[in-house]
Amino acid sequence: MDESKELERRLSDMLTEGDMEASGDAEERERQLIPPKYEVRIQTERDPIVEETLKFRTMARELDNRYDRYLDRAAKQKAESEADDQSQ
Repeated sequence: MDESKELERRLSDMLTEGDMEASGDAEERERQLIPPKYEVRIQTERDPIVEETLKFRTMARELDNRYDRYLDRAAKQKAESEADDQSQ
């Protein structure tokens, strides 16, 4: 138990030593705590997961081919989006 008391004392010292943060502007702190109202999403032309998987497959052999279904689905979605683009 002596070791745990020593650790607790050291932790207490670490938490109580040093300068406290300046209280600063309360309004600014409140603004930082409020989550943003909007979320920014960027539509990419390429799927980073597909690109990364293909890159890894050039360097090493996959044991269980766990990304095959995702690659098939991504290729199907890409073909559908290209067909939609051509029809417009």
